[in-house]
Amino acid sequence: MSNYETRNGSDQARPDQATWRSGQPTGDDAYAYGADMNPELYSGVLTKRLVAFLIDVVIISIPVVLATIFIALFGVVTLGLGWGLFWLLSPASIVWPVVYYGCSLGGPHSATVGMRMLGLQMRTGTGERGYFVLGAAHALLFWASVSLLTPFVLLVGLFNSRRRLLHDLVLGTVVVNTAAQSFAAQPGRAY
Repeated sequence: MSNYETRNGSDQARPDQATWRSGQPTGDDAYAYGADMNPELYSGVLTKRLVAFLIDVVIISIPVVLATIFIALFGVVTLGLGWGLFWLLSPASIVWPVVYYGCSLGGPHSATVGMRMLGLQMRTGTGERGYFVLGAAHALLFWASVSLLTPFVLLVGLFNSRRRLLHDLVLGTVVVNTAAQSFAAQPGRAY
């Protein structure tokens, strides 16, 4: 029950909102970053996301390449015994990107390094910042959708006004231009 319902002692929501039982907005009103009211938040987002992804792939691959070189040199120094550590690279190359995306998308900037360089930010549909589990799930669902459904699944972003990809739709997130965000209305609470 919302504060409005509690103060007025009624079971009805505020009259200025399209609601369903909880007093929370539903439909397009539920999104703090509406594409109808703020189309500038989504202009060029898909192209920027592609470039940001490529930057992040380079950033993610640097520690893996350095670990590979270290293990190879360590194996030479230990006369082949150190090469037994190569088995760690497979799990590390899966865990490291999940931690990277979880920490960066769940951090104070709500963006990876590549996204920050291009002025993008991930938010929930209601305007809140991401958190670690959401960032990690975002990365895992992206890789799963691209692996299972082919990269053509990325075309989903061309057919919706918020330029959301399949994993964004499933998780309820949006990626917005941070430069345009300062001009857009800030999200508010519905109580």
